[in-house]
Amino acid sequence: MMLPEKFVLADRVLQVAPSPTLAVNAKAKALRAAGADILNFSVGEPDMSTPAHVCEAGKKAIDDGHTRYTPVAGILELREAVCAKLKKDQGWDYAPDQVQVSCGGKHGLYNIFQAILNTGDEVLIPAPYWVSYPPMVQLAGGVPVIVPLKEENSFDFDPTVLAQYVTDKTKAIVLNSPSNPTGSVFSEASLAAVAKMAYDNGWLVITDDMYEEISYIEGKIPHILHADPRLKDQTVLSNGVSKSFAMTGWRIGWSVGPIEVIKAMNKIQSQSTSNPAAPSQYAALAALTGPQDFPRQLREAFIPRRAYFVQALESIAGVSCVVPMGAFYVFPNFSAYYGKSFKGQVIDGSVALADYLLSEANVASVPGAAFGADAFIRFSFATSMEVIEKGMDRIKKALAALQ
Repeated sequence: MMLPEKFVLADRVLQVAPSPTLAVNAKAKALRAAGADILNFSVGEPDMSTPAHVCEAGKKAIDDGHTRYTPVAGILELREAVCAKLKKDQGWDYAPDQVQVSCGGKHGLYNIFQAILNTGDEVLIPAPYWVSYPPMVQLAGGVPVIVPLKEENSFDFDPTVLAQYVTDKTKAIVLNSPSNPTGSVFSEASLAAVAKMAYDNGWLVITDDMYEEISYIEGKIPHILHADPRLKDQTVLSNGVSKSFAMTGWRIGWSVGPIEVIKAMNKIQSQSTSNPAAPSQYAALAALTGPQDFPRQLREAFIPRRAYFVQALESIAGVSCVVPMGAFYVFPNFSAYYGKSFKGQVIDGSVALADYLLSEANVASVPGAAFGADAFIRFSFATSMEVIEKGMDRIKKALAALQ
């Protein structure tokens, strides 16, 4: 069926692409369904099941009749639990009306940008970045301004570089630490410098803290609100249960911040999803208020996988890899292999190399170009050690076959 000749899609749709990470995962699943022995390192979700008590809470919510609309911002009990978690973990005081529960952390971030951006407003986004930040800014009419971070600096901020990208149109900055895709953690010193710039210039700070529970450093992850508590009134925190409780499919995240921003976000949510799914909210409530050993179990499972992956990558000639300090990704630099070829196929960047690894080695990964860093490729180690070992063998053989 053809659309009418005069029908034109909205410009906002034409300027963004679908999520590349989800696209790679879908392609890998299709190849596997067709019989290929695909090792999938592309998906960004833990390989463990949602804790049993959380699943039971979701089932009980259905049995108890919690299958109807909830308040737009989410059930009060869950918003109270978010506030209690922030008080216990960070010492920050928030009220429930400063919390919005959304259909996953991604949805919350989308609501934030829709609520704060006018046409032409600029948002500073450090690169490598999570793939969805720039498109979400664009869909809200804003302009993503990409600030490059250097591998040799472990992808930490350089305030002098950041200053070069600031204009009178800068309205906000996005901070993701631990980072997807690098696993890097911003240092206290760099966050202090960024905090001063944000406070002095009146920027809104958006912190994507989705991986805060999956950390390999001693003590707390440095946070900009610890670097400068004055920023609390101009910071929106984004988080959820997707990663720390293996609940990616339950689609529950939350945003916490100035009440004026949260109210604006609630207006937007009321006209889009109305509210997150009620049973999922009760499951998330059980995650936050029940046993808290699951995130620790995740970390303990990931530590040997991380060590093996990094060591194996660094044993390959020409490959470098910053050791991830959080999350469950490695982000090695494969640019030494660009310009080489296989059967006439030239590897001219991360997209070509990722495609080569998928087609010739049956290894699914995500090209660094999707994260604003073409020299790299992202692999998730949220899979078994057996798969990681087999995958590294395939990767080494595939790279050795390049001419």
